[in-house]
Amino acid sequence: MKVLLVGATGTLGAAVNALLSTRHDVVTASRSGKTDLVVDITDPASIAAMYEQVGRVDAVACAAGGVPFKAIGDLAYDDVKGAALDKLVGQVELVRRGVDFVADRGSFTLISGILSSEGIPTGSMASMANGGVDAFVRGVSVELPRGQRINSISPTMLTESLAAYDTFFPGFPPADAAAAAMAYRRSVEGAQTGQTFRVGW
Repeated sequence: MKVLLVGATGTLGAAVNALLSTRHDVVTASRSGKTDLVVDITDPASIAAMYEQVGRVDAVACAAGGVPFKAIGDLAYDDVKGAALDKLVGQVELVRRGVDFVADRGSFTLISGILSSEGIPTGSMASMANGGVDAFVRGVSVELPRGQRINSISPTMLTESLAAYDTFFPGFPPADAAAAAMAYRRSVEGAQTGQTFRVGW
């Protein structure tokens, strides 16, 4: 299959690329420019340009989207808007603009995370964005055309990110990025749709 992987340079994206590229033709994209294509998922024009460059694909997989970790009293409106744009609206736009480029019975795989169901101090924006992604996946799965499928991947904290995020997630058992990458393979190569595949929780 030809797979478009957005967010390929991050910890999770690199693991997904390492796994899928042994089995498929993976075209990588990221904001950093250290990939086949450059894309900013907060910019609809950038997403549209990426699809025009890559053309027809069998699957789109996203491992991109950041959120601010701040206490509710420290959040500004721009933090709220930024969290929604970076992780939620950006991924919705990947699907909305990608429908015409994904092949019949092709798939979309989005990224959410454990905070869709768990709360931690400073994590409300992650909870909002992750929950929105999972809800969008369930909702849009019944209307995607031509047998297209969509799922989300919801990992707990990644082992590779312990040094940076362990204090945010006290007592949460981590999961390896390689395990989360296997969930992407399940979504890309499998048959399920409208599902959230949990990793490590």
